[in-house]
Amino acid sequence: MVADNGDEPDDDNNKLTLHVPETSHQISTDLNTFTYFFSNYVVFAAANVDLFGVFHYDSWFQAGFVLTTGINSVFVLGYSGTIMVPLGWVGGVVGLLLATAISLYANMLVAKLHEFDGKRHIRYRDLAGQIYGREAYYITWALQYVNLFMINIGYLILGGSALKAFYVLFNEEHTLKLPHFIAIEGVVCILFAISTPHLSSLRIWLGCSTVLSLIYIIVACVLATKDGLNAPPRDYTIHWTSTTSRIFSTIGASANLVFAFNTGMLPEIQATVRQPAVKNMLKALYFQFSVGVVPMYAVTFIGYWAYGSSTATYLLNSATGPLWVKASANISAFLQSVIALHIFASPAYEYLDTKFGITGSALKLKNIAFRILARGSYLTISTLVSAMLPFLGDFESLTGALSTFPLTFILANHMFLVAKKNKLSSLQQSWHWLNVGFFALMSVAATVTDEDEGVADIEITNSGLLRDVHALR
Repeated sequence: MVADNGDEPDDDNNKLTLHVPETSHQISTDLNTFTYFFSNYVVFAAANVDLFGVFHYDSWFQAGFVLTTGINSVFVLGYSGTIMVPLGWVGGVVGLLLATAISLYANMLVAKLHEFDGKRHIRYRDLAGQIYGREAYYITWALQYVNLFMINIGYLILGGSALKAFYVLFNEEHTLKLPHFIAIEGVVCILFAISTPHLSSLRIWLGCSTVLSLIYIIVACVLATKDGLNAPPRDYTIHWTSTTSRIFSTIGASANLVFAFNTGMLPEIQATVRQPAVKNMLKALYFQFSVGVVPMYAVTFIGYWAYGSSTATYLLNSATGPLWVKASANISAFLQSVIALHIFASPAYEYLDTKFGITGSALKLKNIAFRILARGSYLTISTLVSAMLPFLGDFESLTGALSTFPLTFILANHMFLVAKKNKLSSLQQSWHWLNVGFFALMSVAATVTDEDEGVADIEITNSGLLRDVHALR
């Protein structure tokens, strides 16, 4: 069992006995509530909540549904523009299939390590700490929080894009720009975070989130299919300005590919699966990467088929159709992004609440003030970053480069290599070392590429701002 009296890992011959504090927020033990919560990207296990020995109830199908909803979030509305446009039909289709296969393989490695050394490891950092020692525990923790922060940046950009798309349906002057709507999204997220103090307070919102997801996925597919059938031949040409641009675009899109399938939180979800945990988790992964990817593939491929190289990074900006249909889809995407962001930000909220000893009623003036200060500050910083650099593709690829490649591919292969070294043949060891080296190079290359493309996007944005200023004069 895991003790409940701290969060510091203890060194004992490079092995960890992990201690998890009792969080100030008690999670409801109602199984239906728990299942609903997990069906919408459960990440609260990352926030110092002891699930060990408490929630080992879920079937493999429930876990598979969790993983499936994770890859079919509002981000699916961006993949036609951020993956297919820079890669084209051949590169995009082959890339998505390869990303599906390698992501399944990497997640299977992590799943097989869940009971390493005779223990169930409820968090990724616990597993890394058990295999490597104290330093790896904290490095993995940092990577996970960076990953969640970057995902939240993406939700802010997408939520702002959805709100802007709703606005332009009713206002032809377009006086407000995307950063304004990102700011509005940030304010709404702050209000939601303050008024939703406990994870168990999300009950009804999580059911709403599932319905909202179905609305924008169905609407996007239907409208794009209609537009594609009625449109003249589309241009699917990949527009590169140079060989360097081609290389950078391909590397950046590859980071977007792995971002689409991974959140770096697999052990946290596996902690809820009933025994045999490894076997059941593998079934869940097979479900996720077969049936579960169909909605994402549908939106991505139909969107690119319908609009070609002119596909917007937010798919509904390209779609045409009845005003009320587009309005409902955009509002659904906006609201879903608010709920999803709150879930992915919850580990940070829970850590701050536990760190500063926030206990008692959520309505106490002290607790309300703390939520306003702590959560408001976190989301204000996130919103400022999003509004200043509102480039969805750049943030997806940067997240892939800085956290997805290291967490899902480099760490997974190396952990498996270290944990199973005595049981692996020399050929198998060489294979895992090859994966570690290859994905390390991809991580570095994607980071450099994203910085270059980010600078280019900033320069384009600045030139556009200068033109606006001269026009005003």
